[in-house]
Amino acid sequence: MRKQALAVATASAAVVAGLAEAQTEISLWYHGAGNHVEGDLINGIIADFNAGQTDWKVVIEEFPQESYNDSVEAAALAGNLPCIIDVDGPVMPRWAWAGYLQPLPIDESRLAAFLPGTKGIWNDTLYSIGLWDAAIALYARQSTLDELGLRTPTLDEPWDKDEFMAALDAAKNSGKYEFVLDLGMAWKGEWYPYAFGPFIQSFGGDMIDRSTYMTAEGALNGDAALAFGEWWQGLFTGGYSPGTSQDGADRDSGFIEGRYAFAWNGNWAAVATMDGGVDDVVFLPAPDFGNGSTIGAASWQFGVTKTCEHPEGAAAWIEHAIQDKYLAAFSDGIGLIPSTPSAAAMTKNYSSGGPLEVFFGLSEAQALVRPVTPGYPVVAKIFEKALSDIADGADVADTLDAAVDEIDADIEANNGYGN
Repeated sequence: MRKQALAVATASAAVVAGLAEAQTEISLWYHGAGNHVEGDLINGIIADFNAGQTDWKVVIEEFPQESYNDSVEAAALAGNLPCIIDVDGPVMPRWAWAGYLQPLPIDESRLAAFLPGTKGIWNDTLYSIGLWDAAIALYARQSTLDELGLRTPTLDEPWDKDEFMAALDAAKNSGKYEFVLDLGMAWKGEWYPYAFGPFIQSFGGDMIDRSTYMTAEGALNGDAALAFGEWWQGLFTGGYSPGTSQDGADRDSGFIEGRYAFAWNGNWAAVATMDGGVDDVVFLPAPDFGNGSTIGAASWQFGVTKTCEHPEGAAAWIEHAIQDKYLAAFSDGIGLIPSTPSAAAMTKNYSSGGPLEVFFGLSEAQALVRPVTPGYPVVAKIFEKALSDIADGADVADTLDAAVDEIDADIEANNGYGN
């Protein structure tokens, strides 16, 4: 009997080994090295996929986010790209234009329910899809609004520019706060176009002319942009907000500790804010500065590289990964917005009545992706420098004109990026 059991076990092991050998490897690169929560989630999806079918075996390599984009671009130059990469939403058009990505080989009807910001579309073609999105809101305490006699804005009726400035003035005149508005100036890089681009868009300007993507002239230095720039500078010269020298610790704790009346922050900070003792925090929609309320959209997404020898296997994994149960698990794990309403309903924070449900509505109603152009990484850096310089006191018109010249020179140097 013991020999028979041993023989059966040996045969079973041989079958499993045979199946593993029969699986074709699909390589995947991921930007989240060092983030153990994300790592556990993504590796769990891979393990489920590998165990659930016999054709493909996904093998992951993780990179620190700080060096990830450079690693992908170096691999592309060397001809060593993996089959699946994740890509930050606004960077996707550049990688598609450069030939790193192929159109996503997934039936788009499968993605009909996904939030717009999770879909990586360039030139009317879908290249990537995300398991989550992020949204920004104006953090406030309900008790602060009540004490200052302020109307609580809603998605249907956000504060306009006058109401917003009146709210800041009321908080400032109370004398209770070190600063009344925390914009997160301690954060650099992508935070600037993601968080502050919506302000200039709501004024009626933009980082680039989206009708052609061939120039920033008029969009970044026209009358609307100049009005934005003067308002932006006034936030710092008027003492409403800490400037570019803000300490990172103040960004993390200033609102929670009550030193700032309002904070412009993302949903990823919401749980920490509530856990920090702000039990009456409310998440308010972006103000309308004249051309509608807008917030940024698009986070990390998965795509299939152009050199992938088995795009059908890569697509099979991505289709597996976008199941609601995984979208919900990521949301519960890292706090970001699940990509579909059905996944949101499965989460503890974004389900009906959940403490962060409002962010799903904000993302659905106010989100606008950053400029969809291969030149975006250059635009983003120039925009960041311009806003930083203006906050530090530089002349608004001269700074925006110089930014336009730099952006247009890059577009010309790259033959319009195919536009």
